[in-house]
Amino acid sequence: MALCRLARSFLVATLLSGTAPLAMAAPAMVPADASPASAVDPRIGTGGAGHTYPGATVPFGMIQLSPDTAMTDFHHSYAWAAGYQYDDPTIMGFSHTHFSGAGHSDLGDVLVMPIAGDVRLEPGDAAIPESGYRSRFRHATEIEKPGYYAVTLDDYRIRAELTASRRVGWHRYTFPKGKPAHLLLDLRPSIYDYPGKVLWARLHVSADGTVSGCRTTRGWAPGRTLCFAMHFSRPMVGRTLYDRETKVAYRGFGGPGNHPVDHEAQNGRELEGVFDFGHLKEPLLVKTSISPVSEENAIANLDGEGQDWNFEARRKAALEAWDKALSVIDMQGTADQRTQFYTALYHVMLAPTLSMDANGDFTGPDYQRHRADGFEFYSTWSMWDVYRAQQPLLAILRPDMSSHFIRSLIASQQTSPFGLLPVWAYQGLETWCMIGYHAVPVIADAYLAGVRGFDAEAALKGMIRSATYGPYGDLTDYMKIGYVPIDKEAEGGSKTLEYAYDDWALARMARAMGKTDVARTFEKRSDNWRKVWDPKTDFMRARLSSGDFHTPFTPAAAAYGSDYTEGNAWQYSWYVPQNIPALIKVMGGREKFIARIDELFDAKVDPAIFRNVEDISGLIGWYAHGNEPDHHVAYLYDYAGAPWKTQQRLTQIMQTQYALRPDGLAGNDDLGQMSAWYLFTAMGFYPVAPASQEYAIGRPFVSHAVIHLGNGHDFTVTADNLDDAHPYVGQMTLNGQPLTAPFLRQQDVLAGGELHFVMQSQPPV
Repeated sequence: MALCRLARSFLVATLLSGTAPLAMAAPAMVPADASPASAVDPRIGTGGAGHTYPGATVPFGMIQLSPDTAMTDFHHSYAWAAGYQYDDPTIMGFSHTHFSGAGHSDLGDVLVMPIAGDVRLEPGDAAIPESGYRSRFRHATEIEKPGYYAVTLDDYRIRAELTASRRVGWHRYTFPKGKPAHLLLDLRPSIYDYPGKVLWARLHVSADGTVSGCRTTRGWAPGRTLCFAMHFSRPMVGRTLYDRETKVAYRGFGGPGNHPVDHEAQNGRELEGVFDFGHLKEPLLVKTSISPVSEENAIANLDGEGQDWNFEARRKAALEAWDKALSVIDMQGTADQRTQFYTALYHVMLAPTLSMDANGDFTGPDYQRHRADGFEFYSTWSMWDVYRAQQPLLAILRPDMSSHFIRSLIASQQTSPFGLLPVWAYQGLETWCMIGYHAVPVIADAYLAGVRGFDAEAALKGMIRSATYGPYGDLTDYMKIGYVPIDKEAEGGSKTLEYAYDDWALARMARAMGKTDVARTFEKRSDNWRKVWDPKTDFMRARLSSGDFHTPFTPAAAAYGSDYTEGNAWQYSWYVPQNIPALIKVMGGREKFIARIDELFDAKVDPAIFRNVEDISGLIGWYAHGNEPDHHVAYLYDYAGAPWKTQQRLTQIMQTQYALRPDGLAGNDDLGQMSAWYLFTAMGFYPVAPASQEYAIGRPFVSHAVIHLGNGHDFTVTADNLDDAHPYVGQMTLNGQPLTAPFLRQQDVLAGGELHFVMQSQPPV
């Protein structure tokens, strides 16, 4: 899931026998007025392949202040894409930037570690206690809540507490009596680490005790610069700035009532700072801001949000921010149901992240400073994932935020050296990871859902530019012959299919805007999926420039850089969400189509076949819920007239792919996509083709949910007889009127009303 094809193999265990996430029959219902944030468990996804982090942040915030248990090299980094793995025994520090659920990573910026007693300058080996500055910890001492994280560092007997505002991370460290207190700042390590990753760094202590600096890394987004500023609640009694490459150390001294001696900034590639506070009688508070633009902006961000030292007030404000954000849906249910539901909604609201300073400055994909005028700039775009459900969900829940997101996409496109919309971007910079031009359906779906407040003409211009820039992913051949030839471009089968869907989404927006000629052009291109359909094998296949299908062909084969992107023919042959009736027809009609989906789910598959493609996880037969290309497949039975089979498969997926455990996500959460799938499915409907203005109806997994739509209306989902013994939909009504087809118009949802289900024990066949 959103892993670039550069990664090495790492077999991710599948969750084929998880605990059912919704114990619908036994426990009592939680009071309707219970706080949504109190139900969230940030531990879910921090183990296994979920790749989420447990630390402190606010909705869509710039700061993600979280513990790092490892920052590993290129060859071993996959499991630590969020810096933290639940089963690890030690913490090496707390850094201020993280991705949530990505299959690739970077970040881990501004790593700090509180130390009591002797200071060691290397992290050390987790298997050798006290070999470095890392510390052992126990989960029994951890507290993970929205906007707050705490843990005891056992080797130092330090209680560490973290919270966050939008641009500032707040730390509170309680040191043991009798040992001197220190804070170590290490500018060398990074998530997805390797020697020489840091190209340049600056570390400076000013006369008033402000610690500030920047570092530039050649990471996933090459040449990324991040700056920071840091204040302490107590004056330093000493400090040492280290350049570990040149072995030079600068020492400074100062005490209460004295200004510390100012030094020239330490510059280099391997910088550390150790700040000494003597024997403290009260906790040490630390405030740290970041800026993607400059050191001066980081200081201004800190001055703007860090006016006081009231940690508890900041913790309360963060919790209140989460309660307000999560209250867009009122879900009534058992404690377990609410934990699963609101944790998923929490994960959905972790990205995109604010990537703009308080004065409006942001860094664009051209690496230049720009100023946002009248909007907030957001980045962290895993487009291959979030266009499917996460962004469509936010478009109806938070159209106000969706407007900022789209203005950010337009700003990125207009400052891109190639004039392209983001593909996989963070902190304003582009990585070019994954395939497609999926910012197109994000914008189209939002526009068709009624999101406004952005320049639609500029958006459409940027969409067309991204869909017609020949050098990107061999669009030259795609536009010329209707497919991406595999002898010229890897993963040509997948790219052809995904380009065709994106073209359809572009056409939908163009037609809604009255741009008939544009719509016709891209409607024609959206039919290009037919160019990779092979009627002899009944699979989607890559073709050569000659027109021949690529051989040898094995439907089960999957490898990075092959005919398909993180998948095989079984998983990709369903990817025609824009024209499912035509897909049913080429597959031989409804009965054969249904039998083929059954074959997909019921196949006996050895997970070891995917040992070289670590993102293919969460297997049910060939179906891989842990990766995005299959996320719509269970709903395809609806289109073939067998909605009860959709209901069966959804029950199977929900019971095996989600659980109330650290390893409770079957694959990478991918910036909220896995969680958004859960939320839509729990409420009974799903956007199979974003920008279609239609949802496929599955079955509900919650008995009562009120969606407070961003347009001011409420849409309510209710269900009678909802328990394990009644997994099938017997009746459906919309505003009291029978629904006879398993589809829901988006306009009916946005208008408000009630979708009511009556569940029964047997399928209605």
